Amino acid sequence: MPPTVRAAFQAELESASAATDLDVMWRALERAHILSQGWPWPHTRSHWHMLRVALRCRDRREALGQVVRLAGAGVASSLGRVPVGNTGRSTVGIMTPMPIPDDLAQILATGRAETANR
Repeated sequence: MPPTVRAAFQAELESASAATDLDVMWRALERAHILSQGWPWPHTRSHWHMLRVALRCRDRREALGQVVRLAGAGVASSLGRVPVGNTGRSTVGIMTPMPIPDDLAQILATGRAETANR
């Protein structure tokens, strides 16, 4: 994971951890998920954090969806078979592509440039 993307990913995870509002927490985790999709370990970590929140909220549907996603996230990233922009929540289809927010698209573009310049 390029340094710029890794820093943004970590910042979103930290934002989720610091949040007291559940909607803010989920939004940060969704953004972390979008940033992590191209890399197996970070992608798996994003689903792990989502599972922890689902369990804390006693949301069985979300927890079950996260278990399924957790099982396949690393493999999907390794094979390049991820639905770009998908937020990672159980409320959206597991293979449904979604638009990437402009700021995250810029971070990912910067990351691609960093990788190309190595």
